[in-house]
Amino acid sequence: MNRKAHWEAVYTTKDVGTVSWYQAEPAQSLQLLEAAGATPESVIIDVGDGDSVRVDRLVERGFRQLTVLDLSGAALSRARARLGAQAATVRWVEADITRAELLRDAYDVWHDRAVFHSLTDADDRARYMATASVVVRRGGTRIIATFAPDGPLRCSGLEVARYSPESIAQEFAEAFTLQHGFAHSHTTPTGAEQRFSFAVLRRR
Repeated sequence: MNRKAHWEAVYTTKDVGTVSWYQAEPAQSLQLLEAAGATPESVIIDVGDGDSVRVDRLVERGFRQLTVLDLSGAALSRARARLGAQAATVRWVEADITRAELLRDAYDVWHDRAVFHSLTDADDRARYMATASVVVRRGGTRIIATFAPDGPLRCSGLEVARYSPESIAQEFAEAFTLQHGFAHSHTTPTGAEQRFSFAVLRRR
């Protein structure tokens, strides 16, 4: 099964509230966006948002220049249905981020919770990094969360890579500078703990 088929199957067979990455409230991401200076006028892309309520919370806060990109059309359809008429204020992109065609210097903020760590192939990572390096404006912010060195080895049955904030920064050192990084614990719907690394990077 290829990557897209895998995630389409996940989002057509599982309730969003039961998957390990589910957050009833995406507090950490919202706090980091605020700390990065994001305002309703900021142009933001959320990579791998899936069926997360991050987009709901940003729309509620008046953000109107949001792009939600996900590999799964089923995930995007569920999010659009949940938002109803407000979905029209969001740009929805069904694409693989390693092959997506995005405008150069288009975004003030790039947010990614748990996509980059799923890219275990070196060529996929290189394409992802190349895209991030050209679509985030100079002075813009990149927020990324991955499984930490002591985090899970797999997600949804797939192998993942694990990073510290410093090793995330090393991957993107050609174009980004680490502003700050930290460890974070996520509690899954079953009560298990997953250790994450967060890194906030500034585009040079």
